[in-house]
Amino acid sequence: MFTPLLPPTPEVPLRSRQIRRQIRVGHICALLAAASLTATGCTAAADTPGGEPKAKTDGARQGEDGRPVTVTVTPQGDRAAAGEPVRVTAEAGTLTSVTVTDDKGRTLAGTASADGRTWTSDRVAAPGATYTVKAATRTGGGRAGTAGSSFTTAPADKVNKVDWRPGDGAVVGVAQPISLVFDHPVENKAAVEKQLRVTTSNSTEGSWGWLTDWSGKDRVDWRPKEYFEPGTKVTLDARLNGVDSGEDGGWFVRDYKVGFTVGDRRIVRVDLDDKQLTLERDGAVVRRIPVSGGTPGGDKRSWRGTAVLMSKEGTIRMNSETVGLGSAYDKMVDYSMRLTWSGMYAHAAPWNAEYLGKANRSSGCIGMSDPDAAWLYGQVRVGDPFEIEGADTKGALAPHNGLGVWNVDWADWQAKSALR
Repeated sequence: MFTPLLPPTPEVPLRSRQIRRQIRVGHICALLAAASLTATGCTAAADTPGGEPKAKTDGARQGEDGRPVTVTVTPQGDRAAAGEPVRVTAEAGTLTSVTVTDDKGRTLAGTASADGRTWTSDRVAAPGATYTVKAATRTGGGRAGTAGSSFTTAPADKVNKVDWRPGDGAVVGVAQPISLVFDHPVENKAAVEKQLRVTTSNSTEGSWGWLTDWSGKDRVDWRPKEYFEPGTKVTLDARLNGVDSGEDGGWFVRDYKVGFTVGDRRIVRVDLDDKQLTLERDGAVVRRIPVSGGTPGGDKRSWRGTAVLMSKEGTIRMNSETVGLGSAYDKMVDYSMRLTWSGMYAHAAPWNAEYLGKANRSSGCIGMSDPDAAWLYGQVRVGDPFEIEGADTKGALAPHNGLGVWNVDWADWQAKSALR
């Protein structure tokens, strides 16, 4: 608040002085309104019996010291900076309520200070949005007032988007992590992770971990300490609207909410030494299947560790050139169940019939007969773990190769969080 300096007034007749004083009062009020929101309207009064005009307020609502209650809002203007909370401050009075609404009708929740003089939004202002602020005030003497304002944030010069797994409403296996892959780099990992809220129906312990995805993009996964309990309901509330990814990453301009349910406990155990695959359901063995894994001694070996079933892709064309194995094969393959980004599947392999259960002679996949593959395809679901072991493999499956997060021990996984 300030008072403008005015030039001296020459001697003029009384009526002219009255008119000039009226103009000054109106000018001062206009400046005050431009500087802040005033819960008590400032206007020039009509001529009074004493011949002197007066400035009056809306219902003469004054603060404890006789001043009007003044409300200030930040950010301000038509191209305000995004990414900051909305703050509302009352001078010479208190705030009794504050409502902040964007141009899509969504409200920003907030918290008032103990003395009732300030209010701060829980969320930040998003880019390219117009916000309307309405505040109700009260003076020390108990007089009520209102104030209103609006501001518009500058639009985002780059927008960051998210691709996530699993899909909303899915029923998944007990090993399914939440996996988010970002279109652009995320430098402000801690700021992003703070906005990712996972809730479960049974208080499952879990942690986020940051990775570089197989595609080279930034990625963050949430996995529980142990496999989920069957029946667990999981919700991800990614409150990212208005969060800055950092340099080269751009802004998030929307929120994401995903919910899924964990189905019964199905574990596929693959023993490459014995060339056997075993499906267990709720702790009981359902069936054993003879298989043939990756050929020992070279690049055609299989990976070991826990792979999570990523997708059931049916009949697909498999070409060895796409996985760096030259012209080894190019064929249509039935009952294809993807386990990694690098090309390891479980699938039907009738051309390898003589080796099933006897020798590992595939190009890295877990092959089985047509009838066995058809049966297994109908039994497993996305999110089921394939626990693969064997003496002669390429090594442990990396966490970014598919959904290989279970191949990191719990303490090391927690250390991958940006908030640790």
